[in-house]
Amino acid sequence: MLVYGDHEREVQPAEVLASLRKHLRRMDALPAGIARHEALVALLIEAGELAQGLLDAHFAERRQDELDPQSMACLALPQALARALRNSHASGFVRYGQVPDEVLDTLESLELPERVTLKMPEGYAYDALYPELYLEAARSLRLLPRPPVVIGIRGIGTSLACVVSAAAATAAPPFTVRPEGHPFQRTLSLGPELERELLARARESHVAIVDEGPGLSGSSFGAVADFLQDRCIPEDRLLFFPSHTGELGPMASEPHRMRWARARRYTANFDALFVHPSDARAPLLGWVEDLTGVAVAPLVDIGGGAWRRMLFPDERDWPAVHVQQERRKYLLLAERGTYLLKFAGLGSYGEKRLMRARQLSDASLTPPLEGLRHGFLVQRWLEGARPLPLAHGVDRAELVARVGAYLGFRARRFPAEPGRGASLAKLWEMARYNIAQVLGDGHAEALGVWASRLAPLSAEVRRVETDNKPHAWEWLVLPDGRLLKTDAVDHHEAHDLIGCQDVAWDVVGAAVELGLDAAEQAILAEYVERASGHAVSAALLDFYRPCYLAFQLGHHVMAASALEEVVPEESARLRRAAERYTSLLSGPAPTASFA
Repeated sequence: MLVYGDHEREVQPAEVLASLRKHLRRMDALPAGIARHEALVALLIEAGELAQGLLDAHFAERRQDELDPQSMACLALPQALARALRNSHASGFVRYGQVPDEVLDTLESLELPERVTLKMPEGYAYDALYPELYLEAARSLRLLPRPPVVIGIRGIGTSLACVVSAAAATAAPPFTVRPEGHPFQRTLSLGPELERELLARARESHVAIVDEGPGLSGSSFGAVADFLQDRCIPEDRLLFFPSHTGELGPMASEPHRMRWARARRYTANFDALFVHPSDARAPLLGWVEDLTGVAVAPLVDIGGGAWRRMLFPDERDWPAVHVQQERRKYLLLAERGTYLLKFAGLGSYGEKRLMRARQLSDASLTPPLEGLRHGFLVQRWLEGARPLPLAHGVDRAELVARVGAYLGFRARRFPAEPGRGASLAKLWEMARYNIAQVLGDGHAEALGVWASRLAPLSAEVRRVETDNKPHAWEWLVLPDGRLLKTDAVDHHEAHDLIGCQDVAWDVVGAAVELGLDAAEQAILAEYVERASGHAVSAALLDFYRPCYLAFQLGHHVMAASALEEVVPEESARLRRAAERYTSLLSGPAPTASFA
Protein backbone atom coordinates (compact mmCIF):
# COMPACT_ATOMS: atom_id res chain seq x y z
CA MET A 1 0.00 0.00 0.00
CA LEU A 2 1.13 3.55 -0.71
CA VAL A 3 0.62 5.61 2.44
CA TYR A 4 3.80 7.25 3.66
CA GLY A 5 5.85 10.18 2.39
CA ASP A 6 8.82 12.36 3.32
CA HIS A 7 8.64 15.99 4.36
CA GLU A 8 11.40 18.23 3.08
CA ARG A 9 11.95 21.94 2.74
CA GLU A 10 14.52 24.13 1.03
CA VAL A 11 16.35 26.86 2.95
CA GLN A 12 19.16 29.33 2.39
CA PRO A 13 22.05 28.44 4.73
CA ALA A 14 23.00 32.10 5.14
CA GLU A 15 19.53 32.93 6.46
CA VAL A 16 19.56 29.97 8.87
CA LEU A 17 22.98 30.97 10.20
CA ALA A 18 21.81 34.55 10.72
CA SER A 19 18.79 33.26 12.65
CA LEU A 20 20.96 30.98 14.77
CA ARG A 21 23.32 33.83 15.64
CA LYS A 22 20.42 36.10 16.60
CA HIS A 23 18.85 33.50 18.88
CA LEU A 24 22.19 32.58 20.45
CA ARG A 25 22.70 36.23 21.41
CA ARG A 26 19.30 36.22 23.12
CA MET A 27 20.17 33.20 25.25
CA ASP A 28 22.13 35.25 27.80
CA ALA A 29 19.07 37.39 28.50
CA LEU A 30 16.86 34.41 29.31
CA PRO A 31 16.55 33.49 32.98
CA ALA A 32 17.49 30.01 34.13
CA GLY A 33 14.60 27.59 33.77
CA ILE A 34 12.60 25.47 31.39
CA ALA A 35 12.10 28.29 28.84
CA ARG A 36 15.84 28.71 28.35
CA HIS A 37 16.29 24.94 28.16
CA GLU A 38 13.56 24.76 25.50
CA ALA A 39 15.39 27.44 23.53
CA LEU A 40 18.60 25.40 23.67
CA VAL A 41 16.80 22.33 22.35
CA ALA A 42 15.31 24.41 19.53
CA LEU A 43 18.75 25.72 18.58
CA LEU A 44 20.26 22.23 18.65
CA ILE A 45 17.52 20.94 16.34
CA GLU A 46 17.92 23.85 13.93
CA ALA A 47 21.73 23.55 13.87
CA GLY A 48 21.46 19.78 13.36
CA GLU A 49 19.05 20.24 10.45
CA LEU A 50 21.37 22.75 8.81
CA ALA A 51 24.35 20.41 9.22
CA GLN A 52 22.30 17.59 7.68
CA GLY A 53 21.36 19.77 4.71
CA LEU A 54 24.91 20.93 4.08
CA LEU A 55 26.41 17.46 4.47
CA ASP A 56 23.77 15.91 2.21
CA ALA A 57 24.39 18.57 -0.43
CA HIS A 58 28.08 17.70 -0.28
CA PHE A 59 27.21 14.00 -0.53
CA ALA A 60 24.95 14.57 -3.54
CA GLU A 61 27.74 16.40 -5.35
CA ARG A 62 30.46 13.81 -4.72
CA ARG A 63 28.34 10.65 -4.23
CA GLN A 64 30.17 9.81 -1.02
CA ASP A 65 30.69 11.10 2.50
CA GLU A 66 34.03 12.77 2.97
CA LEU A 67 36.20 14.19 5.74
CA ASP A 68 37.08 17.82 5.04
CA PRO A 69 37.06 21.21 6.80
CA GLN A 70 33.48 21.96 5.74
CA SER A 71 32.16 18.68 7.18
CA MET A 72 33.92 19.31 10.47
CA ALA A 73 32.69 22.92 10.60
CA CYS A 74 29.10 21.80 9.96
CA LEU A 75 29.16 19.60 13.05
CA ALA A 76 31.01 22.00 15.36
CA LEU A 77 27.91 24.12 15.98
CA PRO A 78 25.47 21.32 16.97
CA GLN A 79 28.30 19.77 18.98
CA ALA A 80 28.75 22.99 20.97
CA LEU A 81 24.99 23.26 21.49
CA ALA A 82 24.82 19.62 22.61
CA ARG A 83 27.42 20.37 25.30
CA ALA A 84 25.38 23.37 26.45
CA LEU A 85 22.26 21.20 26.54
CA ARG A 86 24.11 18.56 28.58
CA ASN A 87 25.08 21.21 31.13
CA SER A 88 21.54 22.60 31.31
CA HIS A 89 20.00 19.16 31.75
CA ALA A 90 22.52 18.06 34.39
CA SER A 91 22.14 21.28 36.43
CA GLY A 92 18.34 21.33 36.45
CA PHE A 93 18.30 24.20 33.89
CA VAL A 94 20.51 26.41 36.10
CA ARG A 95 23.55 26.78 33.82
CA TYR A 96 24.47 25.91 30.27
CA GLY A 97 27.73 27.51 29.08
CA GLN A 98 27.99 29.82 26.09
CA VAL A 99 28.55 28.69 22.52
CA PRO A 100 31.81 30.28 21.24
CA ASP A 101 31.34 32.87 18.49
CA GLU A 102 34.13 31.31 16.43
CA VAL A 103 32.02 28.21 15.85
CA LEU A 104 29.57 30.31 13.83
CA ASP A 105 32.31 32.49 12.37
CA THR A 106 34.06 29.49 10.86
CA LEU A 107 30.89 28.12 9.32
CA GLU A 108 29.90 31.50 7.88
CA SER A 109 33.36 31.91 6.32
CA LEU A 110 32.97 28.79 4.19
CA GLU A 111 31.68 28.76 0.63
CA LEU A 112 28.20 27.42 1.26
CA PRO A 113 25.57 26.43 -1.32
CA GLU A 114 22.83 28.93 -2.10
CA ARG A 115 20.10 26.50 -1.02
CA VAL A 116 19.98 23.11 0.70
CA THR A 117 17.22 20.60 1.43
CA LEU A 118 16.37 19.83 5.04
CA LYS A 119 14.56 16.64 6.01
CA MET A 120 12.10 16.78 8.88
CA PRO A 121 13.54 15.00 11.96
CA GLU A 122 10.41 12.98 12.64
CA GLY A 123 11.38 11.98 16.17
CA TYR A 124 11.47 15.63 17.26
CA ALA A 125 8.32 16.52 15.32
CA TYR A 126 6.09 13.53 16.10
CA ASP A 127 7.49 10.93 18.44
CA ALA A 128 8.53 12.80 21.61
CA LEU A 129 12.13 11.80 20.96
CA TYR A 130 13.87 14.19 23.36
CA PRO A 131 17.63 14.77 23.10
CA GLU A 132 17.74 14.42 26.88
CA LEU A 133 16.86 10.74 26.47
CA TYR A 134 20.08 10.21 24.52
CA LEU A 135 22.02 12.15 27.16
CA GLU A 136 20.74 9.70 29.75
CA ALA A 137 21.28 6.66 27.54
CA ALA A 138 24.90 7.66 26.88
CA ARG A 139 25.93 8.46 30.47
CA SER A 140 27.63 5.10 30.95
CA LEU A 141 29.95 5.73 27.98
CA ARG A 142 32.16 7.74 30.31
CA LEU A 143 33.07 4.46 32.01
CA LEU A 144 34.72 3.10 28.87
CA PRO A 145 38.54 2.92 28.87
CA ARG A 146 38.61 5.38 25.95
CA PRO A 147 35.99 7.77 24.57
CA PRO A 148 34.02 6.02 21.83
CA VAL A 149 33.92 6.90 18.17
CA VAL A 150 30.44 8.29 17.51
CA ILE A 151 28.68 7.85 14.15
CA GLY A 152 25.38 9.59 13.48
CA ILE A 153 23.04 8.48 10.70
CA ARG A 154 21.67 11.51 8.87
CA GLY A 155 19.15 13.13 9.23
CA ILE A 156 18.13 13.19 12.94
CA GLY A 157 21.21 11.16 13.83
CA THR A 158 23.24 14.30 13.06
CA SER A 159 22.17 16.17 16.19
CA LEU A 160 21.63 13.02 18.26
CA ALA A 161 25.21 11.92 17.57
CA CYS A 162 26.39 15.29 18.89
CA VAL A 163 24.32 14.67 22.03
CA VAL A 164 25.84 11.22 22.55
CA SER A 165 29.29 12.65 21.91
CA ALA A 166 28.67 15.38 24.50
CA ALA A 167 27.41 12.86 27.06
CA ALA A 168 30.52 10.73 26.49
CA ALA A 169 32.75 13.84 26.80
CA THR A 170 34.52 13.09 23.53
CA ALA A 171 36.78 15.87 22.28
CA ALA A 172 36.33 15.17 18.57
CA PRO A 173 33.03 15.80 16.78
CA PRO A 174 31.12 12.73 15.60
CA PHE A 175 31.18 11.33 12.11
CA THR A 176 27.93 11.30 10.14
CA VAL A 177 26.96 9.11 7.21
CA ARG A 178 24.10 8.90 4.73
CA PRO A 179 23.18 5.26 3.98
CA GLU A 180 21.77 4.93 0.46
CA GLY A 181 20.21 2.38 -1.83
CA HIS A 182 17.09 0.26 -1.46
CA PRO A 183 15.24 1.17 1.77
CA PHE A 184 15.65 -2.38 3.09
CA GLN A 185 19.23 -2.93 1.86
CA ARG A 186 21.15 0.28 2.47
CA THR A 187 24.92 0.64 2.13
CA LEU A 188 27.56 3.27 2.91
CA SER A 189 29.75 5.17 0.49
CA LEU A 190 32.74 6.77 2.21
CA GLY A 191 35.64 8.70 0.76
CA PRO A 192 39.12 7.23 1.35
CA GLU A 193 40.23 9.81 3.93
CA LEU A 194 37.04 9.48 5.96
CA GLU A 195 37.27 5.68 5.82
CA ARG A 196 40.92 5.71 6.99
CA GLU A 197 40.24 8.09 9.88
CA LEU A 198 37.08 6.31 10.98
CA LEU A 199 38.64 2.86 10.96
CA ALA A 200 41.85 4.04 12.64
CA ARG A 201 39.84 5.42 15.54
CA ALA A 202 37.40 2.48 15.59
CA ARG A 203 40.28 0.00 16.00
CA GLU A 204 41.30 1.77 19.20
CA SER A 205 37.89 2.14 20.86
CA HIS A 206 34.22 1.28 20.85
CA VAL A 207 31.88 2.68 18.19
CA ALA A 208 28.55 4.29 19.10
CA ILE A 209 26.05 4.21 16.21
CA VAL A 210 23.23 6.73 16.67
CA ASP A 211 19.85 7.20 14.99
CA GLU A 212 16.12 7.05 15.66
CA GLY A 213 14.27 3.83 14.91
CA PRO A 214 14.88 1.14 13.86
CA GLY A 215 11.92 0.93 11.53
CA LEU A 216 10.67 -1.69 9.10
CA SER A 217 14.10 -3.12 8.35
CA GLY A 218 16.73 -1.39 10.49
CA SER A 219 18.85 -1.27 7.35
CA SER A 220 20.44 2.10 8.21
CA PHE A 221 21.82 0.77 11.49
CA GLY A 222 22.68 -2.40 9.61
CA ALA A 223 24.58 -0.56 6.87
CA VAL A 224 26.92 1.08 9.38
CA ALA A 225 27.47 -2.15 11.32
CA ASP A 226 28.07 -4.13 8.10
CA PHE A 227 30.61 -1.60 6.92
CA LEU A 228 32.55 -1.79 10.17
CA GLN A 229 32.42 -5.55 10.55
CA ASP A 230 33.41 -6.08 6.92
CA ARG A 231 36.57 -4.14 7.83
CA CYS A 232 37.38 -6.26 10.86
CA ILE A 233 35.84 -4.14 13.62
CA PRO A 234 34.54 -6.74 16.13
CA GLU A 235 30.81 -6.91 16.70
CA ASP A 236 31.22 -6.65 20.48
CA ARG A 237 32.75 -3.18 20.03
CA LEU A 238 29.59 -1.84 18.38
CA LEU A 239 27.22 0.12 20.64
CA PHE A 240 23.77 1.02 19.27
CA PHE A 241 21.71 4.05 20.28
CA PRO A 242 18.16 3.60 18.90
CA SER A 243 15.01 5.41 20.01
CA HIS A 244 13.18 2.34 21.30
CA THR A 245 13.85 -1.05 22.82
CA GLY A 246 11.97 -3.06 20.20
CA GLU A 247 13.29 -5.49 17.64
CA LEU A 248 13.84 -4.86 13.94
CA GLY A 249 10.79 -4.61 11.72
CA PRO A 250 9.40 -7.34 9.47
CA MET A 251 11.53 -6.36 6.46
CA ALA A 252 14.86 -6.89 8.25
CA SER A 253 17.29 -9.46 6.88
CA GLU A 254 17.94 -12.51 9.04
CA PRO A 255 21.65 -11.63 9.66
CA HIS A 256 20.66 -8.14 10.76
CA ARG A 257 17.91 -9.55 12.99
CA MET A 258 20.31 -11.97 14.67
CA ARG A 259 22.93 -9.27 15.25
CA TRP A 260 20.32 -6.90 16.69
CA ALA A 261 19.24 -9.56 19.17
CA ARG A 262 22.84 -9.81 20.40
CA ALA A 263 23.64 -6.11 20.20
CA ARG A 264 24.53 -3.81 23.07
CA ARG A 265 21.72 -1.26 22.89
CA TYR A 266 21.40 1.91 24.93
CA THR A 267 18.08 3.68 25.44
CA ALA A 268 16.31 5.78 28.07
CA ASN A 269 12.58 5.56 28.77
CA PHE A 270 10.48 8.72 28.40
CA ASP A 271 8.06 7.85 31.19
CA ALA A 272 10.83 6.82 33.57
CA LEU A 273 12.68 10.09 32.99
CA PHE A 274 9.86 12.64 32.69
CA VAL A 275 6.61 11.14 34.02
CA HIS A 276 7.27 8.50 36.69
CA PRO A 277 10.83 8.94 37.95
CA SER A 278 11.58 6.77 40.96
CA ASP A 279 13.40 9.42 42.96
CA ALA A 280 11.71 12.75 42.23
CA ARG A 281 8.56 14.58 41.21
CA ALA A 282 7.63 14.18 37.54
CA PRO A 283 9.50 16.83 35.52
CA LEU A 284 6.58 17.08 33.10
CA LEU A 285 4.40 18.37 35.95
CA GLY A 286 6.95 21.08 36.66
CA TRP A 287 7.05 22.16 33.02
CA VAL A 288 3.32 22.96 32.94
CA GLU A 289 2.63 24.01 36.52
CA ASP A 290 2.46 27.72 35.72
CA LEU A 291 -0.40 26.94 33.32
CA THR A 292 -2.34 24.35 35.31
CA GLY A 293 -1.54 24.94 38.96
CA VAL A 294 -0.20 22.22 41.23
CA ALA A 295 -1.15 18.66 40.28
CA VAL A 296 -3.44 16.90 42.74
CA ALA A 297 -3.02 13.41 41.23
CA PRO A 298 -0.42 11.54 39.16
CA LEU A 299 -0.46 11.93 35.39
CA VAL A 300 -2.64 9.42 33.55
CA ASP A 301 -1.27 8.08 30.27
CA ILE A 302 -4.05 8.16 27.66
CA GLY A 303 -1.84 7.63 24.61
CA GLY A 304 -1.88 4.58 22.37
CA GLY A 305 -5.67 4.70 22.10
CA ALA A 306 -6.23 4.72 25.88
CA TRP A 307 -8.14 8.01 25.55
CA ARG A 308 -11.05 5.96 24.23
CA ARG A 309 -11.70 4.66 27.76
CA MET A 310 -12.41 8.23 28.83
CA LEU A 311 -14.87 8.96 26.02
CA PHE A 312 -16.39 5.62 24.98
CA PRO A 313 -17.55 3.63 28.04
CA ASP A 314 -18.50 0.65 25.86
CA GLU A 315 -15.44 -0.87 24.18
CA ARG A 316 -17.63 -1.98 21.29
CA ASP A 317 -17.93 1.71 20.33
CA TRP A 318 -14.19 2.30 20.17
CA PRO A 319 -12.95 3.69 16.86
CA ALA A 320 -10.02 1.97 15.20
CA VAL A 321 -6.66 3.73 15.63
CA HIS A 322 -3.06 2.95 14.74
CA VAL A 323 -1.92 2.84 18.36
CA GLN A 324 1.79 2.75 17.46
CA GLN A 325 1.56 6.09 15.68
CA GLU A 326 -0.39 8.05 18.26
CA ARG A 327 1.25 11.03 19.94
CA ARG A 328 2.03 10.94 23.65
CA LYS A 329 -0.97 12.15 25.66
CA TYR A 330 -1.51 12.56 29.38
CA LEU A 331 -4.46 13.61 31.50
CA LEU A 332 -3.63 15.96 34.35
CA LEU A 333 -5.88 16.73 37.31
CA ALA A 334 -4.64 19.97 38.86
CA GLU A 335 -5.76 22.80 41.10
CA ARG A 336 -7.32 24.73 38.23
CA GLY A 337 -9.09 21.81 36.55
CA THR A 338 -8.42 18.87 34.25
CA TYR A 339 -6.04 19.22 31.33
CA LEU A 340 -4.89 17.30 28.29
CA LEU A 341 -1.13 17.35 27.71
CA LYS A 342 -0.35 16.28 24.15
CA PHE A 343 3.04 16.16 22.47
CA ALA A 344 3.09 18.68 19.62
CA GLY A 345 6.77 18.82 18.68
CA LEU A 346 10.08 20.21 19.90
CA GLY A 347 11.62 23.47 18.75
CA SER A 348 10.04 25.25 15.81
CA TYR A 349 7.70 22.32 15.18
CA GLY A 350 5.94 22.84 18.48
CA GLU A 351 5.96 26.63 18.14
CA LYS A 352 4.24 26.53 14.75
CA ARG A 353 1.62 24.15 16.05
CA LEU A 354 1.08 26.38 19.07
CA MET A 355 0.34 29.37 16.82
CA ARG A 356 -2.11 27.32 14.78
CA ALA A 357 -3.77 25.92 17.90
CA ARG A 358 -4.02 29.41 19.40
CA GLN A 359 -5.91 30.76 16.40
CA LEU A 360 -8.34 27.84 16.38
CA SER A 361 -8.94 28.08 20.12
CA ASP A 362 -9.43 31.85 20.04
CA ALA A 363 -12.05 31.34 17.33
CA SER A 364 -13.89 28.85 19.60
CA LEU A 365 -13.43 26.09 17.05
CA THR A 366 -11.34 23.83 19.31
CA PRO A 367 -11.05 23.29 23.09
CA PRO A 368 -9.50 26.14 25.14
CA LEU A 369 -5.71 26.29 24.91
CA GLU A 370 -3.43 27.19 27.81
CA GLY A 371 -0.02 27.09 26.12
CA LEU A 372 3.01 25.02 25.11
CA ARG A 373 5.73 23.74 27.43
CA HIS A 374 8.78 21.86 26.13
CA GLY A 375 6.92 20.14 23.34
CA PHE A 376 3.55 19.60 25.03
CA LEU A 377 0.38 21.53 24.20
CA VAL A 378 -1.75 22.13 27.28
CA GLN A 379 -5.51 22.19 26.66
CA ARG A 380 -8.56 22.08 28.87
CA TRP A 381 -10.20 18.67 29.15
CA LEU A 382 -13.88 19.38 28.68
CA GLU A 383 -15.87 17.36 31.20
CA GLY A 384 -19.33 16.62 29.87
CA ALA A 385 -18.32 16.81 26.20
CA ARG A 386 -19.24 13.76 24.15
CA PRO A 387 -17.70 12.46 20.93
CA LEU A 388 -19.99 12.98 17.97
CA PRO A 389 -20.76 9.26 17.44
CA LEU A 390 -22.32 9.10 20.94
CA ALA A 391 -24.16 12.43 20.73
CA HIS A 392 -27.50 11.23 19.40
CA GLY A 393 -30.00 13.69 18.04
CA VAL A 394 -27.46 16.10 16.58
CA ASP A 395 -29.12 18.59 14.25
CA ARG A 396 -27.80 17.74 10.79
CA ALA A 397 -28.13 21.26 9.43
CA GLU A 398 -26.24 22.69 12.40
CA LEU A 399 -23.57 20.01 12.05
CA VAL A 400 -22.96 20.85 8.39
CA ALA A 401 -22.87 24.57 9.15
CA ARG A 402 -20.39 24.17 12.02
CA VAL A 403 -18.09 21.88 10.05
CA GLY A 404 -18.24 24.30 7.13
CA ALA A 405 -17.30 27.24 9.36
CA TYR A 406 -14.33 25.29 10.73
CA LEU A 407 -13.03 24.18 7.32
CA GLY A 408 -13.58 27.65 5.87
CA PHE A 409 -11.63 29.20 8.74
CA ARG A 410 -8.68 26.90 8.01
CA ALA A 411 -8.81 27.66 4.31
CA ARG A 412 -8.77 31.40 5.00
CA ARG A 413 -6.22 31.52 7.84
CA PHE A 414 -3.78 28.71 7.01
CA PRO A 415 -2.51 29.02 3.43
CA ALA A 416 0.26 26.53 2.66
CA GLU A 417 3.80 27.40 1.63
CA PRO A 418 4.68 26.56 -2.01
CA GLY A 419 5.64 22.98 -2.69
CA ARG A 420 3.89 21.42 0.29
CA GLY A 421 1.65 18.41 -0.19
CA ALA A 422 1.42 15.58 -2.68
CA SER A 423 0.72 16.51 -6.28
CA LEU A 424 -2.50 15.36 -7.89
CA ALA A 425 -0.42 12.98 -9.98
CA LYS A 426 0.98 11.33 -6.84
CA LEU A 427 -2.48 11.07 -5.31
CA TRP A 428 -3.75 9.50 -8.53
CA GLU A 429 -0.90 6.98 -8.54
CA MET A 430 -1.53 6.16 -4.87
CA ALA A 431 -5.25 5.67 -5.46
CA ARG A 432 -4.75 3.41 -8.47
CA TYR A 433 -2.18 1.28 -6.66
CA ASN A 434 -4.09 0.89 -3.39
CA ILE A 435 -7.38 0.17 -5.11
CA ALA A 436 -5.72 -2.44 -7.34
CA GLN A 437 -4.27 -4.19 -4.29
CA VAL A 438 -7.72 -4.69 -2.74
CA LEU A 439 -10.34 -4.49 -5.49
CA GLY A 440 -8.30 -5.52 -8.51
CA ASP A 441 -6.99 -3.84 -11.63
CA GLY A 442 -10.44 -3.28 -13.09
CA HIS A 443 -11.49 -0.87 -10.34
CA ALA A 444 -8.12 0.87 -10.48
CA GLU A 445 -8.33 1.34 -14.24
CA ALA A 446 -11.60 3.23 -13.78
CA LEU A 447 -9.48 6.10 -12.47
CA GLY A 448 -7.77 6.31 -15.84
CA VAL A 449 -10.34 8.89 -16.93
CA TRP A 450 -8.45 11.43 -14.82
CA ALA A 451 -5.09 10.95 -16.57
CA SER A 452 -5.60 13.68 -19.16
CA ARG A 453 -7.24 16.03 -16.67
CA LEU A 454 -4.54 16.13 -14.00
CA ALA A 455 -2.67 19.11 -15.44
CA PRO A 456 -5.67 21.46 -15.84
CA LEU A 457 -7.13 20.24 -12.55
CA SER A 458 -3.88 21.04 -10.76
CA ALA A 459 -4.35 24.68 -11.74
CA GLU A 460 -7.50 24.75 -9.59
CA VAL A 461 -5.68 23.61 -6.43
CA ARG A 462 -5.28 26.29 -3.75
CA ARG A 463 -3.19 24.56 -1.12
CA VAL A 464 -3.96 25.15 2.54
CA GLU A 465 -2.96 23.46 5.78
CA THR A 466 -5.83 20.99 5.63
CA ASP A 467 -7.19 19.21 8.71
CA ASN A 468 -6.81 15.71 7.19
CA LYS A 469 -8.50 14.03 10.19
CA PRO A 470 -12.24 14.73 9.94
CA HIS A 471 -13.34 11.41 11.48
CA ALA A 472 -16.51 11.51 13.56
CA TRP A 473 -14.81 10.80 16.91
CA GLU A 474 -12.55 13.82 16.38
CA TRP A 475 -15.54 16.13 16.96
CA LEU A 476 -16.86 16.90 20.46
CA VAL A 477 -20.41 17.95 21.22
CA LEU A 478 -20.68 20.17 24.30
CA PRO A 479 -23.65 20.02 26.70
CA ASP A 480 -25.03 23.21 25.13
CA GLY A 481 -24.89 21.61 21.67
CA ARG A 482 -21.82 23.42 20.34
CA LEU A 483 -19.40 21.42 18.18
CA LEU A 484 -15.61 21.59 18.63
CA LYS A 485 -12.85 19.97 16.59
CA THR A 486 -10.04 18.13 18.36
CA ASP A 487 -6.61 17.01 17.11
CA ALA A 488 -6.62 19.86 14.63
CA VAL A 489 -3.11 21.27 14.36
CA ASP A 490 -0.74 19.01 12.44
CA HIS A 491 -2.16 16.17 10.36
CA HIS A 492 -1.26 18.08 7.18
CA GLU A 493 2.40 17.46 8.11
CA ALA A 494 2.08 13.91 9.42
CA HIS A 495 4.13 10.85 8.38
CA ASP A 496 1.91 10.25 5.35
CA LEU A 497 2.16 11.44 1.77
CA ILE A 498 -0.97 13.65 1.69
CA GLY A 499 0.30 16.89 3.20
CA CYS A 500 -1.35 20.20 2.32
CA GLN A 501 -4.17 20.01 -0.21
CA ASP A 502 -7.03 22.15 -1.46
CA VAL A 503 -9.81 22.53 1.11
CA ALA A 504 -11.87 20.28 -1.17
CA TRP A 505 -9.88 17.39 0.34
CA ASP A 506 -11.35 18.17 3.77
CA VAL A 507 -14.83 18.65 2.34
CA VAL A 508 -14.66 15.17 0.83
CA GLY A 509 -13.14 13.74 4.01
CA ALA A 510 -15.85 15.25 6.19
CA ALA A 511 -18.54 13.95 3.86
CA VAL A 512 -17.09 10.43 4.01
CA GLU A 513 -16.46 10.35 7.74
CA LEU A 514 -19.69 12.08 8.81
CA GLY A 515 -21.89 10.17 6.39
CA LEU A 516 -23.06 13.21 4.41
CA ASP A 517 -25.05 12.56 1.28
CA ALA A 518 -24.43 14.40 -1.99
CA ALA A 519 -26.82 17.25 -1.12
CA GLU A 520 -25.25 17.72 2.30
CA GLN A 521 -21.75 17.73 0.79
CA ALA A 522 -22.84 20.45 -1.64
CA ILE A 523 -24.20 22.54 1.24
CA LEU A 524 -21.00 21.95 3.21
CA ALA A 525 -18.99 23.24 0.23
CA GLU A 526 -21.17 26.37 0.15
CA TYR A 527 -20.48 27.06 3.83
CA VAL A 528 -16.77 26.61 3.22
CA GLU A 529 -16.90 29.04 0.28
CA ARG A 530 -18.60 31.69 2.41
CA ALA A 531 -16.18 31.33 5.31
CA SER A 532 -13.03 31.17 3.18
CA GLY A 533 -13.89 33.58 0.40
CA HIS A 534 -12.87 31.04 -2.25
CA ALA A 535 -14.91 28.68 -4.39
CA VAL A 536 -14.65 24.93 -3.82
CA SER A 537 -13.96 23.18 -7.12
CA ALA A 538 -16.59 20.58 -8.01
CA ALA A 539 -14.06 18.78 -10.20
CA LEU A 540 -11.59 18.55 -7.29
CA LEU A 541 -14.35 17.13 -5.08
CA ASP A 542 -14.96 14.40 -7.65
CA PHE A 543 -11.24 13.65 -8.01
CA TYR A 544 -10.43 13.72 -4.32
CA ARG A 545 -13.15 11.28 -3.25
CA PRO A 546 -11.58 8.05 -4.61
CA CYS A 547 -8.16 9.34 -3.57
CA TYR A 548 -9.32 9.95 0.00
CA LEU A 549 -10.96 6.54 0.22
CA ALA A 550 -7.93 4.78 -1.28
CA PHE A 551 -5.59 6.53 1.15
CA GLN A 552 -7.71 5.62 4.18
CA LEU A 553 -8.01 2.07 2.89
CA GLY A 554 -4.24 1.78 2.56
CA HIS A 555 -3.61 3.36 5.96
CA HIS A 556 -5.99 1.01 7.76
CA VAL A 557 -4.81 -2.12 5.95
CA MET A 558 -1.15 -1.35 6.71
CA ALA A 559 -1.94 -0.50 10.33
CA ALA A 560 -3.90 -3.73 10.73
CA SER A 561 -0.98 -5.73 9.37
CA ALA A 562 1.50 -3.98 11.66
CA LEU A 563 -0.62 -4.69 14.75
CA GLU A 564 -1.78 -8.20 13.88
CA GLU A 565 0.71 -9.96 16.14
CA VAL A 566 1.10 -7.35 18.89
CA VAL A 567 -2.46 -5.98 19.34
CA PRO A 568 -4.80 -8.39 17.54
CA GLU A 569 -8.01 -6.79 18.82
CA GLU A 570 -6.93 -3.43 17.38
CA SER A 571 -5.95 -5.07 14.14
CA ALA A 572 -9.46 -6.47 13.87
CA ARG A 573 -10.97 -2.99 14.36
CA LEU A 574 -8.71 -1.57 11.69
CA ARG A 575 -9.68 -4.30 9.23
CA ARG A 576 -13.36 -3.59 9.83
CA ALA A 577 -12.70 0.10 9.14
CA ALA A 578 -10.80 -0.85 5.97
CA GLU A 579 -13.80 -2.87 4.82
CA ARG A 580 -15.97 0.24 5.13
CA TYR A 581 -13.65 2.22 2.85
CA THR A 582 -13.61 -0.71 0.42
CA SER A 583 -17.40 -0.72 0.26
CA LEU A 584 -17.49 3.05 -0.27
CA LEU A 585 -15.12 2.70 -3.19
CA SER A 586 -17.48 0.29 -4.89
CA GLY A 587 -20.90 1.46 -3.67
CA PRO A 588 -23.01 4.39 -2.43
CA ALA A 589 -22.19 6.28 0.76
CA PRO A 590 -24.01 5.06 3.89
CA THR A 591 -26.02 7.25 6.22
CA ALA A 592 -24.35 8.56 9.36
CA SER A 593 -24.35 6.23 12.35
CA PHE A 594 -25.08 9.12 14.71
CA ALA A 595 -27.95 10.72 12.75
